Amino acid sequence: MLPIKKKPVQEFRTLEEIRQRKDELIDQIQEDNTKFTGLWNQTFIKREGNTKSDYISGLIANSVTAIDIFLVVRKLMKNYKGIFGKSSSKKKKH
Repeated sequence: MLPIKKKPVQEFRTLEEIRQRKDELIDQIQEDNTKFTGLWNQTFIKREGNTKSDYISGLIANSVTAIDIFLVVRKLMKNYKGIFGKSSSKKKKH
């Protein structure tokens, strides 16, 4: 477990000190927001250099992944019916 670092408690004695701290916090929030926005935009940037072969290989890779997930879920549903809310044996009433 990581140690928890406690920040020193700052005591404010005047209204001017509170306003000064508020301005500091606003500046920090704006800097963090700028960094976050930059990282967010980098994450979802559209790459222009993609060729048709890159597109097709990505499509195939995604298709194989989807098929693999489908088969795993199907196998899990078959082997562990009770977990997913289905009874293990179906009884018919006569």
